Amino acid sequence: MRSTTSADARSGAPRTLRRATALLLGAVLTASGVGLAAVPAQAATATLVVNASQTLRPVTHVATGSLYGLADANTPSDALVQAIKPNTFVQMPHDGKQQGTGDILAVAAKAQRANAKLVLRMSDYYAGWPYQFSWDTWLPAVRKMVNDSLASPYYSSIVAYAPWNESDNTWLASNGTFEDFWTRTVREIKKIDPNKPIQGPSFSDNISTMRTFMQNAKNTNTVPDILAWHELIRSGKLITDLQTVNGILADLGISQRPIDIEEYAAPSEVGLPGPLVGYIAKFERYGITRAELAFWNQSGTLGDLLTSRGGSPNAAYWLYTWYAQMSGNMVVTTPPNASTGIDGAASLTADKKTLSVIVGGGSGDTAVQITGLGSTSLGSTVTVKVERTQSLGRTVASAGATPLSTSTYTVTNGAITVPISATTNDAYRVTVTPGAGGGDTGLAGGYRIANVHSGLLLDTAGSGTSAGTLVQQATANGASTSQVWNVVDAGNGRYKIVNAKSGQVLGIQNASTSQGASALIWGDTGTADHVWTFVSDGAGHYKIRNVNSGLVLGVTNMSTSSGAQVIQWGDTGTADHLWTLGAASGSTPIAGDHRVSNQNSGLRLDTQNSGTAAGTLAVQANASSSTTQVWTFVDVGGGQFRIVNKASGRVLGIQNASTSQGASALIWYDSGATDHKWTVEPDGAGHYKLRNVNSGLLLGVTNMSTSSGAQVIQWGDTGTADHLWNLGAA
Repeated sequence: MRSTTSADARSGAPRTLRRATALLLGAVLTASGVGLAAVPAQAATATLVVNASQTLRPVTHVATGSLYGLADANTPSDALVQAIKPNTFVQMPHDGKQQGTGDILAVAAKAQRANAKLVLRMSDYYAGWPYQFSWDTWLPAVRKMVNDSLASPYYSSIVAYAPWNESDNTWLASNGTFEDFWTRTVREIKKIDPNKPIQGPSFSDNISTMRTFMQNAKNTNTVPDILAWHELIRSGKLITDLQTVNGILADLGISQRPIDIEEYAAPSEVGLPGPLVGYIAKFERYGITRAELAFWNQSGTLGDLLTSRGGSPNAAYWLYTWYAQMSGNMVVTTPPNASTGIDGAASLTADKKTLSVIVGGGSGDTAVQITGLGSTSLGSTVTVKVERTQSLGRTVASAGATPLSTSTYTVTNGAITVPISATTNDAYRVTVTPGAGGGDTGLAGGYRIANVHSGLLLDTAGSGTSAGTLVQQATANGASTSQVWNVVDAGNGRYKIVNAKSGQVLGIQNASTSQGASALIWGDTGTADHVWTFVSDGAGHYKIRNVNSGLVLGVTNMSTSSGAQVIQWGDTGTADHLWTLGAASGSTPIAGDHRVSNQNSGLRLDTQNSGTAAGTLAVQANASSSTTQVWTFVDVGGGQFRIVNKASGRVLGIQNASTSQGASALIWYDSGATDHKWTVEPDGAGHYKLRNVNSGLLLGVTNMSTSSGAQVIQWGDTGTADHLWNLGAA
C-alpha cells in the first residue's frame, strides 16, 4: 500500500491468505448471482436482498486479516485480537528494517493463540520506499528468511512467502526487470523450501502489468501459488480487477488459484464501519481466499480498527466482532444499484436457527429483504434484532454497538423485510432468530409521544375523541389521556397507534399518499394508512413512517407552536420528523427495588462478602436473602438511573471513574459523578443491558464466568449473555 505520510512511507505493507479454497473465480462470479433476478426490490428504498436458502460457502472470516496488525508480543492484547477472529496477518521478516515493529517471529505466538495464519512479506527486510534493494544482499537475505522460517516453531502458521510489495511503485529499473527478479527469487526459495506456497505479484491497485508478469511466470515455471494484489481505492473496483485477472489467466491457459487481497481500503475508509462493509461483502461474494486491511497509520492496530497502537476499539472494530461471530455458512446477498453504496454479507448457522446480516455503506431509507426463510429452522414467526455501530472517526474510541430495535415478524412467502434508516459511515447488524410468538417487546406499550424539534406532545385537536379529529402537537398536560397513545403490535415490525382517550387509531386523512396530508384519528377499518413503522435513529428517537404512503410523521412548517398540525412528509432529515416515546405514567417501570441476576450465570448482583463499606467491589453470587442483593433503581431523568445498594445505601459505580474496559464495579458514596449513573436498555426478550453513562460500557462479568464470587466489570458491547441482566422482584 501507499502511505499518506513520510513517516510511514510505505504503509501498505503485507496482506495474507487464510485457507487455500481453490474455487474457480469464474464459477464463483457466476454462482453469486444465481436465481436472484426474480426477487422483488422495495420501490422507494435501497434494498439488500439476502437469500437464506442459497449457500455461498462456509464461514472463513476471510476479511479479518491485516497488514502489520500486530506490533509485538504484547500489542494489541490477546482479548482484542481474538474477538475479531483474525484470518491472517502479513508481517515483515525477523530482523526486518522496513518498520520498527512487526517482526513475524516476535508476533507469531500471539497470532497462533488467535488461530490466525501469517504471510511473510520478504521485501520488508529492507528499509526505504522504494526499498533499499541490492542484488548483493538480496539472495543471501532470502536464504536466511526461509531458513529462519523452517527453524521456527511457528513454521506451520506461515501460509505463504510474499517476495515483493507493490513493484509498480517500488521496483527500480536500474535493478533490472521485475520479472527477472521474480524468477530468480522464486527459484531460490524453492531450492530451500519447495512446499510452502508463494504469493504475488502483490501489485498495488494498479494491475496494468499483470499480463506481462503472468506471461513471464508461465514461461519460467514460477507462476505464484496464490495470486495477490491490493485494493486501495474503493470496494466497487474489485469486480473489474477480478474480471481482468480472470481473463488474463484464461488467455494464457493458466489455471485459477486462490486470491489474497493483500491490502484493502483507502486511507479515508479505514476505521469507518460503513465503507468497510462493502469490502467484506465482495470478498465473500467473489470467493476471495484471504484479505488484509491496509496499514496506513500505525502498526499494532489490527488495520486501524483501534484508535492507536495500544489504544481502544473504534466503531469499525465492533463491525469486525459481528463478522467474527458469524458461523455456519455464508449465504448469497445481492446489493441494490451500486450508486446507493449499500452492500452486506450474511450467514446462517449450522442448525439454521440464526441468520446474521451486516449491512452498510449508504444513507437514507434502507431495507434488508430476507428471502428463502422456508428452508431454515427459524419458523413462521421470527425475532429480528437491529443494531448499529456508529462511526465516530478512526481515532475516536467506541464503547460498542447500540441496539436499535427488537421486533417480531411473521414470515410471508418465506420472506421478511426489515427497514433501516442508514448513515453512510455507520454499519448495522440484523439478527434473525426463532420467534416466541409475541409482538415487539421493545416498543409495544403506552406512551406520551413528544416531537424532538418542538418538545410538544402528540395530541388530538381540542382533546377531541370523534373520528376525523385532526392530530396536532400540544403543551404537555399530565391529566389529559388524549396525549397517551397505545402502540399495538400489528406484526412484521408494524404497529397501530391507538389514542387512549378515544380508542381511535392514528391515520392519514382520506388515506392520502401526498406530502402535507393531515394526520387524524379514525375507527380502525384495517386500512394501510392506520399502520406505522418506528425507525430508530440510534439516539433514543424514532421516525414514525406510514405504511400506506411511506412518508414520515412531522409538523407543518416545522412549527414549535402548540396547536400546530401534525402531517406526513418526505423524510428530509429535519428534527420535526423525530419523536421520543415517553412513559405514559410519567415514571418509568424500571424505578424501584430489584434483585438483579446475570443472564449468563443466573447469579445475582451482590457486593463482595456482602460488604457495605464504600469501595467494596461488586460480584455475582448465589441467591440469598441478604439485602446486599437488593438494588434500588432511582430515576434521575433523561432515561438515566442511580442503582443504590439496599443494605449500604451506596451507589453502584466504576473504580476511579474509569472509562477503560475491564474496570471493576463497586459501591461508593453518592457524589453525583457520572460513573454513578446508568441507562437501562431492554433487549426485547425480558433482559436488560446496564450501560455506564460515564464510560458508555456495559456491566458484565469477568471472563463471562459462571462462578459465585466472580468480579463484575464494565466492557464493550460484544453481544455476550453476561452483558444481560434480569430485574427480579425484591
